[in-house]
Amino acid sequence: MRSQKTYNLVLTALFAAIIVIMAFTPFGYIPLGIINATIIHIPVILGALFLGPKRGAFLGFVFGLSSMLKATFVGGTLSSFVFSPFLAAGIEGGAGAVKSIIICFVPRILVGVVPYFVFQAFRKLMKMGKGSLSVGLVVAGIAGALTNTILVMGGIYVMFRDSYATAVGVSVDTLFKFIMGIVAGNGIPEALVAGVITVAVGQVLYRIRPVTA
Repeated sequence: MRSQKTYNLVLTALFAAIIVIMAFTPFGYIPLGIINATIIHIPVILGALFLGPKRGAFLGFVFGLSSMLKATFVGGTLSSFVFSPFLAAGIEGGAGAVKSIIICFVPRILVGVVPYFVFQAFRKLMKMGKGSLSVGLVVAGIAGALTNTILVMGGIYVMFRDSYATAVGVSVDTLFKFIMGIVAGNGIPEALVAGVITVAVGQVLYRIRPVTA
């Protein structure tokens, strides 16, 4: 029991460190001018699968906190204010700050929860048959990435519609199509990459310790 707790603590710390390193180096974000494409959700997804949803949610919180700090102190994109309550407050006041905190943390925390339940449900559906591990890891990776993309971009559309449209230079009437273009152009490739990396790393980790049940 002590050994398992130590393993969980070390793996949690390792994933958290990877998230922080990726957040503040070119490895984690790919700047696209309007918004950053990211692969930082992958350690969160793996944490959810191998440490359970509680630790996964914690890693999602670390992801959200890192994105908030990066947007606040580094910036770099037209939509940085969406992820920084301090910048959002300057545009929309206190309500903007609250909305920014929601977008920063809620989707990222759920990235640490959703893949766990998707994986468990998928393996039960396949009755733990041959290939269920690999396919389950791929599906969980894709589900985690899409959770981040859909909730973040959806949150932007619902809560920052006018400010975001002004920032990126499109009309409010065409903003939905614009956001769907980002989801298709960035979110789908991110999801496919997450699926590939999750199954590649997950199979290695599984040999050391099975996925949390």
